[in-house]
Amino acid sequence: MPVTGIGAAAARQLVADGHTVALVGRSKQKTEALAHELNADFFVADFIRFSEVRALAERLKDSYPRIDVLINNAGGIFGDQARTVDGFEKTLQVNHLAPFLLTNLLIKTLTASNAAISNTSSIAARIFGKINLEDLNNERRYSANKAYGDAKLANILFTKELDRRFSQQGVSAVAFHPGNVQTSFASDTTSVMRFIYQTPLGRMAGLISPEQSAVHLVWLAEGTPGREWVSGEYYEKQKIAKTNPQAADGQLAVGLWDKSAELVGISTTAL
Repeated sequence: MPVTGIGAAAARQLVADGHTVALVGRSKQKTEALAHELNADFFVADFIRFSEVRALAERLKDSYPRIDVLINNAGGIFGDQARTVDGFEKTLQVNHLAPFLLTNLLIKTLTASNAAISNTSSIAARIFGKINLEDLNNERRYSANKAYGDAKLANILFTKELDRRFSQQGVSAVAFHPGNVQTSFASDTTSVMRFIYQTPLGRMAGLISPEQSAVHLVWLAEGTPGREWVSGEYYEKQKIAKTNPQAADGQLAVGLWDKSAELVGISTTAL
């Protein structure tokens, strides 16, 4: 059975277009199967463990002295509030803190490569997100929807701050909503999103295929920043789109960056 999902569909298209793709996945079986299909390198890392993210970064730096595009596509919405081995709410770590850590650990390679960074966000940022820097783990008012919305809003704020900090060094960053896609997304949650994505009723509501969604991811990966798309912006259907008002708060973006750096244990002044 072929490996499915937005990332897999995008990887197939990018390889078909002649690009060298390195795959990263949580499941060794699935990632290795796709790598074999595409004759591509692959790496396995579970983002619920920062130790695996750090090891992944070292392997990528050793294997690829140049990285033209980094696609942060990991994500998920989960059920009851759960902590990772690193002590953070799982949704926050998988969707935001782990990609934040990986990107920062690779930042010297990315700046030297004039790289583009693509962060997969969601319209959930607009619908459910309301970030409180003093309660990123949502201990005071947790719900699966709010945790996911906050994390997807964090992806956009991260994008904007990447652009502010590193655009003069040649790095571009963009966030986008992949669409409502028919995948295994939301299969592990009690959120209403499970009924949208994992039931016949939801599938009749216009969910798109991973291949249809991957078109937007490939468009960003192959596009030229400043021509096809604008660095620091959030896109839906290949157009700049409105999102949560908090995404326009520059002080919040700085605060989230500094707080995230503290939580993952990196010094931004040393990068």
